[in-house]
Amino acid sequence: MNLASLLHPQAVRIISDVSSKKRLIQAVADLASPLTGLPMTDISSALLERENLGPTGFGKGVALPHARLPGLAGVQGAFLKLERPVDFDAVDRQPVDLVFALFAPEDAGTEHLKALALVSRTLRDPILCEKLRANSDVSTIHAVLTEARTIEAA
Repeated sequence: MNLASLLHPQAVRIISDVSSKKRLIQAVADLASPLTGLPMTDISSALLERENLGPTGFGKGVALPHARLPGLAGVQGAFLKLERPVDFDAVDRQPVDLVFALFAPEDAGTEHLKALALVSRTLRDPILCEKLRANSDVSTIHAVLTEARTIEAA
């Protein structure tokens, strides 16, 4: 498994106008809706439901919101870079500016967990995150993410 299989070029966006966690979740859902073929409201509801279980901001400005969605064919991702970080209730209390959202079918078992592990390990690389923050072109951001080494997730 690699990020290129999870993240299509049109699933990357730079956002400048979100001011809260809720608005960020709505922006993620807006980006993911045409990619998944699912309604934006269903996606945002699933993401917010997951956030209520515990925040997915894992620190150092990175969040990994994720949800299982009925009717989805396979695991898919979306990446947002925020021009202005927002509070995402991260474990280190730092605002978030890099968001990789993952969506999996309801019955996805290990595939969903492997994707979460892959994205988490990739975005814990400070050099990669520095490159993402330094670029303002979505094509370059997609290339930086998808050229990251393939990580075998247990």
